[in-house]
Amino acid sequence: MKQDQKKGDKNKVGAYGEKIAAKYLQKLGMKVLDTNYLKKWGEIDIIASEITECNEYIRFVEVKTVSYETKSKLNNAVTQETWRPEENVHYSKLMRLTRTIECWIAENNYDGEWEIDVIAIRIVPHEKFATVNYLKNIIIE
Repeated sequence: MKQDQKKGDKNKVGAYGEKIAAKYLQKLGMKVLDTNYLKKWGEIDIIASEITECNEYIRFVEVKTVSYETKSKLNNAVTQETWRPEENVHYSKLMRLTRTIECWIAENNYDGEWEIDVIAIRIVPHEKFATVNYLKNIIIE
C-alpha cells in the first residue's frame, strides 16, 4: 500500500470517528457549534456547548479513532488492554490544542467556563460498529 493511500485511509477513519463523536455529544444534549476549527498550529475537532443546571460550558473535544477489521479483533484489543486511542493525546498535543482554544475564545469574545475533553472511538467500519469512551475535563499538568 502506498504511503498516500495509508494517509487517506487514516483521514477517512478520523473523519468517520468525528461524525460518530458529534452525534454522541448531540445525544447527550449538547449543541455542536463547530467542527475542525483550524489554525496553522492546531485544530479543534469539535466545539460543543453544554448547558447544565448551573452553568454553560464550552467543550473543546479532541477525537481519537482507531479501526479494526472485525468486532472480535476489537474485543481482543480491549480485553488484552492493548494501546488505547486516547493515549495519543499527549502533552505537546494538549499545548497545541490550548493555543488553538485561546484563538477561538478571543475570536468569539467568550468569557465563560470551558473544558478540554477527549473522545476515544474504536470502530469496525465494515460492520458499522463503534465503541465510545468519553473523557471529560482533561487536565494539563
